[in-house]
Amino acid sequence: MYTLLDIGNTRTRIAIADGGPIEVVKILPTTDLTVAALAGYAPIFAACVVPVAKAKLQGLPITYLTAQNAGSLIDFTQVDTSTLGADRVANCLAALDDLLPSMVIDCGTAITLEVIDVNKVFRGGAILPGRQLMRQALHDHTGALPLIALSPGLPPVGVDTASSIAFGIDAGIAGMVRELIRRTETEFGCRFTLLGAGGDIDFLRQSMPEIQKTPIDFTLRGLLKFAQTFAG
Repeated sequence: MYTLLDIGNTRTRIAIADGGPIEVVKILPTTDLTVAALAGYAPIFAACVVPVAKAKLQGLPITYLTAQNAGSLIDFTQVDTSTLGADRVANCLAALDDLLPSMVIDCGTAITLEVIDVNKVFRGGAILPGRQLMRQALHDHTGALPLIALSPGLPPVGVDTASSIAFGIDAGIAGMVRELIRRTETEFGCRFTLLGAGGDIDFLRQSMPEIQKTPIDFTLRGLLKFAQTFAG
């Protein structure tokens, strides 16, 4: 049995894998993650993108996923892995179960793209702020722009300040992702299987239905693949 720990910028998922489906047993804000919250869980394999959270768990027997210790599953030698996030590594591993070449589009606090070629080589990708982060940045760094809620659907052209922010950010993000996909496919001269993950992927798929929605445990599946390989 493995304990899987997906430590994200906003929330952390604690899951158990014992040969059957991955079971998420607890979801908590990453700021609330403590040694006590992990009492009784072992062995633990973690994907962590929050250094402060990792420091709080110092001393626990946790094996952290990195590009270096996942190199037997995917070739990461074509990129600088010194700052490559463990969540992106886990997404790459999970993508091995789908048709290659593939591109993972993970929509959360940040939006990340991971590109894996037909030979299981990680070729790089992109990082941009997510919808909520863009909204927060506009509010925090201007004198009068409001913090607006996420729009469930595709917003029309704005007719006031709030709706203009929604249209600018949401249509803008959809356009950015579409252009990133186009430029990547042009650069590599092929079409990619587009795999969508993360809590905000449904929004993006409204304008890009060609993105396949992955299971909710997609990143955890990549982490489990690492745990099984690492543990032998």
